[in-house]
Amino acid sequence: MRIGALDLQGALREHIVALEACGCTVERVKQPKQPVGLHGLVIPGGEGISIGRLMADSRLLEAVREHVALGLGVFGTYAGMVLPATEIEGSAQPRPGLMNMRVCRNGFGRQRNSF
Repeated sequence: MRIGALDLQGALREHIVALEACGCTVERVKQPKQPVGLHGLVIPGGEGISIGRLMADSRLLEAVREHVALGLGVFGTYAGMVLPATEIEGSAQPRPGLMNMRVCRNGFGRQRNSF
């Protein structure tokens, strides 16, 4: 299975190690053309506002939306879970908005308190 890992900012290495341990071939996704032919996309945790801005600047927001509409599965952790939400409480940050869900950023406080 070919799985993409969004390679803009965040905990990428840990996700690649875990995916490869499951037998996946991992492709680092940095450009809008790269999601083609993937079986899924992982959006790692990191700084959500930065990841959203980088996705917008690199035109990955539109590319990911298009591929998800065609059946690409998406999995996210931490910020990677927040970014697919259609609504983020108190935030207009750039995001792909792939899932009909509402999330609250930093619901447990700052990142160091979210363990």
